[in-house]
Amino acid sequence: MRWVEYGIFLAIVVGLAHPVGIYLVRVFERQRTFPDFLLRPVESVIYRLMGVRPEQEMTAGVYFFSFAFFTGLGTLLLLVLLLCQQWLPGGPEDSHLTTAMSPGLAVNTAVSFSTTTTWQAYAGESTLRYLTQLVGLVSQNFLGGAAGLAVGMAFIRGLARERVATLGNFWVDLVRGTLWILLPLSVLGCLALVWQGVPVNFSPYIEAHTVQAGTQTIALGPVAPLEIIKNLGTNGGGFFNANGAHPYSNPTPFTSFLSLLAIAVVPASFPIAFGRMVGQPRAGWVLLGVMLVLFVAGLAVCNKAEEVAPPNIARQGVVGGNMEGKETRFGIGDSVLTAVVTSNGATGSSNAMHDSFQPLSVLVLLANMLNGEVVFGGLGTGLYSIVMIALVGVFIGGLMVGRTPQYLGKTLHAAEMKLIALYLLLTPLVVLLLAALAVATDAGRAGLVTNSGPRGFTEVVFAYASCMANNGQTMAGLDANRAFYNLTTPIAMLAGRIGFAGLALTLAGRLATQGRKAGGLGALPCDTATFGVLVLATVLVIAALSFLPALALGPSVEQFQR
Repeated sequence: MRWVEYGIFLAIVVGLAHPVGIYLVRVFERQRTFPDFLLRPVESVIYRLMGVRPEQEMTAGVYFFSFAFFTGLGTLLLLVLLLCQQWLPGGPEDSHLTTAMSPGLAVNTAVSFSTTTTWQAYAGESTLRYLTQLVGLVSQNFLGGAAGLAVGMAFIRGLARERVATLGNFWVDLVRGTLWILLPLSVLGCLALVWQGVPVNFSPYIEAHTVQAGTQTIALGPVAPLEIIKNLGTNGGGFFNANGAHPYSNPTPFTSFLSLLAIAVVPASFPIAFGRMVGQPRAGWVLLGVMLVLFVAGLAVCNKAEEVAPPNIARQGVVGGNMEGKETRFGIGDSVLTAVVTSNGATGSSNAMHDSFQPLSVLVLLANMLNGEVVFGGLGTGLYSIVMIALVGVFIGGLMVGRTPQYLGKTLHAAEMKLIALYLLLTPLVVLLLAALAVATDAGRAGLVTNSGPRGFTEVVFAYASCMANNGQTMAGLDANRAFYNLTTPIAMLAGRIGFAGLALTLAGRLATQGRKAGGLGALPCDTATFGVLVLATVLVIAALSFLPALALGPSVEQFQR
């Protein structure tokens, strides 16, 4: 039954990828679309207010500077709002805000949401006011997601264009990504969530009396607007500490399935948009095919691991799968599917406790993030991760036949390969160094309040991998609201957002200035199953060379100790 659900989900994602990919091309190439009559006047007003000339395009350097400036400005504004939230009107009552918004936590949260990481070292219902969540976090979810869309499309233009020095206009791409994609989808999704029972109100928290004659505080608030854009914008931070496991955040199997589609469909459509824009649609399908193979492989391993009870529970005579840390209304199937989708999609939302997953399942989730989320990935960012891997495959293929490597008619010289190498080395450089610092210092080890040994090591690596991938997932055994982690995790967040974008845009700018060469006998076709196998093998080889020791010391050791 689980595989029926998995199959239906993948069939819908693949089925929607083609029309959504075509729509993306039309939106960002400023071609005619059906919402134009309503949105074009709004777009023009925004350009006038911002002082933007939409016809003026930007070089890769200017485009990146605009992106970095926008990210920095969003971080600063959100930081001010977080530090001043005690003076904001509205609920919840001060008595319910039991976690102080310290300067370190405010900086961490501001960087987290502006980079779409939405790493949360706090519980939303006991830390933030309604207006902070609705104005500060929701706006950053929209704008951060739209900025990622913009960078992804600029990267595609670099491979699609010939002998030009520009990649588009960041502000135009930002506005169109917000108005034409994220805003309408969010309105429809929000209405669907409200229909299913997700609240939208500013009511006080409810003190309910339980059957055991006790009391329980039930948190309320404007939940639905944050819940839908956290998934559409590949953000992931929830209104509640329990995230998608909370019944007000994710009340039914339908809302869970809708959330997963919101995470996956737009990123999965980017390879299709890529293929159409570069003039080789089959090349886009090949990349999507590689993503699907990796996705199904991870899903199979995670499902197999979770359908068996943990040894300590099995020894008590309990049979069945691993239901520890999972909601009974979702079960193993939906919990596994959600974990694999979110770890692949730069969206750290969850409906189960990942710290309760089996070691092999944790290995899958960790590997998905360490691989740069080459499966679907974030809005735009996932595409240039898989393309970077494909370019390494092209380079290896060129070495095999003694030819200068070419991809889509663009030649990869020494300068381009250096940029690609830096891109691939950035994750191990940042994640492994920060993890080593954490496990080697008292301040870092102090966060391991539940587990030590291999599990504790995995929790530390998982945290930095999640931040580097701008994902935001966490294993609950790590107390992240400490000065050490509040100050070190933003380093990974910014490297994963700004560092990757800068390298990708620089490469795109160099490729845009080239002409396109016709493929000869020595050129490697990029639209065949053979090329897909080469890309798949390159993903596995790079992952093994970069992260095998860390994975061996963490989840692999734990698996053999059970």
